Amino acid sequence: MKEAVCYLLLVFLSSFAATVSLVACKQTYIVYMNSAHRTEAHPTHALWYEAHLRSLSIDPARHLLYSYSAAVHGFAAVLHPEQLPLLRRHPAVLNVHPDPLLPLHTTRSPHFLGLSPWPPAPSSRRHSLDPAAAATDVVIGVLDTGVWPESPSFNDAGLPEVPFRWRGACEAGVDFPSSLCNRKLVGARSFGRGYRAAAGGGDADKPREEYASPRDRDGHGTHTASTAAGAPVANASLLGYASGVARGMAPGARVAVYKVCWTNGCYGSDILAGIDKAIEDGVDVLSLSLGGGSAPFSRDPVAVGAFSAVQRGIFVACSAGNSGPSLSSLTNTAPWITTVGAGTLDRDFPATVQLGNGERYAGVSLCSGAGLEDQMVPVVYGKGVQVGSNSSKFCMPGTLDPEQVKGKVVFCDRGINARVEKGQVVKEAGGVGMILANSAVNGEELVADSHLLPTAAVGAKSGDLIRDYVRTSSNPTAMLSFRGTVLGVQPSPVVAAFSSRGPNTVVPQLLKPDLIGPGVNILAAWSGSVGPTGLAKDERRSAFNIMSGTSMSCPHISGVAALLKAAHPDWSPSAIKSALMTTAYTDDNTGSPLIDDAGGSPATPWAYGSGHVDPQKALSPGLVYDIGTGDYLAFLCSLEYSTDHIQAISKSTNKTCSRRLSDPGNLNYPSFSVVFGRRSRRFVKYYRVLTNVGVPGSVYNVKVSGPPGVKVTVKPTKLIFNQVGQKLRYKVTFTSTKVGDPVDMAFGWITWSGEQHQVRSPVSYRWLIS
Repeated sequence: MKEAVCYLLLVFLSSFAATVSLVACKQTYIVYMNSAHRTEAHPTHALWYEAHLRSLSIDPARHLLYSYSAAVHGFAAVLHPEQLPLLRRHPAVLNVHPDPLLPLHTTRSPHFLGLSPWPPAPSSRRHSLDPAAAATDVVIGVLDTGVWPESPSFNDAGLPEVPFRWRGACEAGVDFPSSLCNRKLVGARSFGRGYRAAAGGGDADKPREEYASPRDRDGHGTHTASTAAGAPVANASLLGYASGVARGMAPGARVAVYKVCWTNGCYGSDILAGIDKAIEDGVDVLSLSLGGGSAPFSRDPVAVGAFSAVQRGIFVACSAGNSGPSLSSLTNTAPWITTVGAGTLDRDFPATVQLGNGERYAGVSLCSGAGLEDQMVPVVYGKGVQVGSNSSKFCMPGTLDPEQVKGKVVFCDRGINARVEKGQVVKEAGGVGMILANSAVNGEELVADSHLLPTAAVGAKSGDLIRDYVRTSSNPTAMLSFRGTVLGVQPSPVVAAFSSRGPNTVVPQLLKPDLIGPGVNILAAWSGSVGPTGLAKDERRSAFNIMSGTSMSCPHISGVAALLKAAHPDWSPSAIKSALMTTAYTDDNTGSPLIDDAGGSPATPWAYGSGHVDPQKALSPGLVYDIGTGDYLAFLCSLEYSTDHIQAISKSTNKTCSRRLSDPGNLNYPSFSVVFGRRSRRFVKYYRVLTNVGVPGSVYNVKVSGPPGVKVTVKPTKLIFNQVGQKLRYKVTFTSTKVGDPVDMAFGWITWSGEQHQVRSPVSYRWLIS
C-alpha cells in the first residue's frame, strides 16, 4: 500500500564531491472548500479551485486530480508537504486530509427473500413486489471494480427505453467501446487518478494488470452489480453448483457502473469522484460494497459523499465490513447510510470428510471435478520445508515440503493468507486434496470456495478433531466426497461470523448495523478475465461465481430499495430505510431466534441490527421514521464537530449551529442505542416522530421488552393517526435500575402494534461507567 510517492534527486558535484540527496514526497489529499468564498469571477467550482491553487503557486495542471461539485465542494490534488500549510491557513479551506485507501468487502436470493418468481405468476402481481414490472425507471449506481458488460446478466431484452431524465454516459476506454452499454447497463465510467497517483504512474497504467476503462478485471463489481439488478439468466451456475435462474433483486432496474476500485483497493479521491458524477447523472440508488475503519465522518469520503447523495433523494447502501465477529468492527456508520451486515441462505454445498478411523465430518465444497472418494489417501499436517515453523500449518506460499506432501491430502489451518491461495500452495507442492479448518474466530461458519483441487472446508470443532487425528495417528488417511447443491437448509438465515459488529465507536448513541441480507455463498455474474478463485494460475472461466461477504449482502438491499423506490417514488431515503428496518425479522426458518454463526448462540442487534430484510413487508410498513437534511445537521452539531467540518460534510454555508440535538441519540432513527454513564446518566430520554404511510384511522399501541435492569417508559402508549402523512411524537425514558459495568450489554425492543402492521425498533444498552 503506497501512501505517498517519493522522488530521490541525486546531485554529483564532482568525482570527489559528496553526493547530495533530496527527497520530495508527494501525496494525494482531499481538500474541502467553503463555497461562500467563491465569487462571480469564477463561474464554476472547477475554475475556482484552479484559481485557488494558482494563487498559492500550485500548478493545477500538474497537481489537480479531481474537481468536485455535487458530492462535496472541494478537490483532490497531489501535493508536497510544504504546500499543506498554505492550504490549511487559507480561510476558504474547511478541511484537508490524506486520500484514504479503502478495501472491498468481499440464485437463490430472490426466492429466499420472498420476491416473486420469474416470470411472476399472474395471481401474485397485485399483492406483491413484481420485479418484472417494477423499477424500470430506477437507476442503481454501483461503485466498485467496474463491469463485464458481455455478461448475460446485463442483457436488455424486454426493457423499455432508458428514462429520458437520465444524464449518464458510457465512457470508452481500453477494451470498452461505448457501444457496450444498452437499456440495462445505462452508464459506465472509470475513476483512477487517485490510484495512479498513489502508484506513481507505474503498474497502474499496464492493461494486463488493470483495464484503464470501466471493464472489470477483478470480478467483484460485476458480481455486486448483477446481484442488485441483473437480468434473469436461465441455467446459471458455477461449474454446476447453484444451478437455476440467476437474477438480481430488481431485474427491471437500470445499472450505472462507476469503477472506483483497482488492484490494491479503492482510493477516497476516486470514490468521491464516482459519487460526484453519479449524483450529476441522476442515479436513484447508490450501492457501495467497500469501506474501511471507523474514522470521524469529516475524514470519511464515503460518509461525506453519501450525505450529498441523500440530500438529493438518493438512497445509499454500504457494506458493514468483514471484520466480525470482533465487536466494534463496523465501517460506514453514518446515519444517512444504510449499513448492511450479512447472513446465510437456505442453500448449501455439502462435503464429507471421512477419516481412516471411521469418523465422518460435514463441511462444504465447490469442487469442480471428481472427489477423493474411491480410496483412502494419506493426510499430512505441518509438513514444511522449515522444521518448527508454523507457516506450513497455514499452507502459506513456499512453506510446504513437496517430498512430504506429494500425493497426499493436506490439512490447512484457516488464517493469514487467502483461503483459495492455500489450495494453490497445496497443489503446487504436489498435494491431491485439502481439508481447510476454521479457527476459533471463524467458528462453525462455512464459506465455500472453488479451489484448484478437491477441498472440504470444515468448522472449528470438526477441524480440532481432525487435526488431533492427523497428529496422533501413525497412518492418518481420509476420503473427500461432495454432494453438490442442497436447498431448504435449516436453520437459516444465520448471521455470518465474518459480518462486522457493533457497538458503534464513531457515535455510540447510534445502533449499527441497520439490518442484514444474504451474503454467504451468493451466485452472481463474473468477469471473463479471471477464474473463480481470482488467482493468476486459475485458467478456468465461468460466467458466474459464488462469493461471500457483506459486499454481497449490500447489493441485495440496494436492489430491494430500488423496488421500494419504484413502488413509493415520494418516499425519502430515510423513509425507505425505516421501512426496511422496522419490518425486518429476527426468527429463522425453524421459528427460533437468529443464530450467530461465530459461536452458535443467539445473535443480537449488534450483529443483525433490526433483523433480516423482508422485502414484501417493507412494501407496506404502516409507519416510518423520516429524517430530513435539517435533522442530520442538528445531529452533526450534537457531535461537537467544528463548524468547518460540518460545512465540509454538508456543503452548508451556515457558520452556526442554529439547531442542535440535546443528544445524538435523539435523531429520529428507527433504532435506539442507550448508553448509561455517570450518576447523571442513569436515565436517558429520547424522542421520536412516526409518520403514517398506511391508511387513515390507524391506531397503534406500544409494547416494550427488555432486560430486567432497565425500566422503559413510553408516553403516550397509544398513537391514533387520522390521516395518511400525519406525524405523531412520542417520548421514551430509559432508567437504569442497576449499577452497570463497562462490559455490560443488553438488548430489547420497542414495538408499535396496529391492526395490520408491527413497527419494531431494536434497543441496545451499554453501561460505560458505573
